[in-house]
Amino acid sequence: MARITASVFTSHVPAIGAALDLGKTGEPYWQPVFQGYDFSKQWMKDNKPDVIFLVFNDHATAFSLEMIPTFAIGTAAEYQPADEGWGPRPVPKVVGHPELASHIAQSVIQQDFDLTIVNKMDVDHGLTVPLSLMCGQPQEWPCPVIPFAVNVVQYPVPSGRRCLNLGKAIRRAVESFDQDLNVHIWGTGGMSHQLQGPRAGLINREFDNAFLDRMIDDPESQAAVPHIDYVREAGSEGIELVMWLIARGAMADLAGGPKPTVKHRFYHVPASNTAVGHLILEN
Repeated sequence: MARITASVFTSHVPAIGAALDLGKTGEPYWQPVFQGYDFSKQWMKDNKPDVIFLVFNDHATAFSLEMIPTFAIGTAAEYQPADEGWGPRPVPKVVGHPELASHIAQSVIQQDFDLTIVNKMDVDHGLTVPLSLMCGQPQEWPCPVIPFAVNVVQYPVPSGRRCLNLGKAIRRAVESFDQDLNVHIWGTGGMSHQLQGPRAGLINREFDNAFLDRMIDDPESQAAVPHIDYVREAGSEGIELVMWLIARGAMADLAGGPKPTVKHRFYHVPASNTAVGHLILEN
């Protein structure tokens, strides 16, 4: 059967993608950010998955305010990099895994989670920046990717508890697939940041690092944190962190298995107008 062997968590700051694409990774401002992923790129080569299930949020690219799915799973064979207003990123197309994606959709919907099925969409920096951070700048991505978009842009957004439980359902779905596949699940977005209003530029190191601690040791308590705490402590865009709980919910310890092994932890301020957080956990 298929199995989830690791979860990866990372910010998806658009300026990180621009720094990569424009060859600025060695500049003094950006160098500490990218050095934090040196271990991760080697780990990715040493632990290459067969499929990545990548949880991200669309930034009004595939979905507009006219149609806002809470949870949307991509079941297409491929996805093109999106034009977010300044041309598509110069990165490879994303190859999907329609068989596993369709199976997960079937299984998760039967577990009473309502998913939107997406057979065609472009993918923006929310998905491509994490791939670049973990995989560098290859001619093609190392494996198929299943995009899973979560609405954390327009309220109402899903609760942390809902996201953690969805991750548990995704783990059950993956383990019921009858092919022998090594699957990674990624949670992206965050950390603390606010893009507008009087608190624009807010970064809360204490909240961010406490969040990383709870993601490792006590995800159930993190899932109980209400939206208003994210907004108050981590800024209006800090709510993206609930997406990490989907990936964390899919780990084996929340189904009675042993606690995951922390392979890498990284935190850096600033990158553009946000903090960057990153974790790798292995089952």
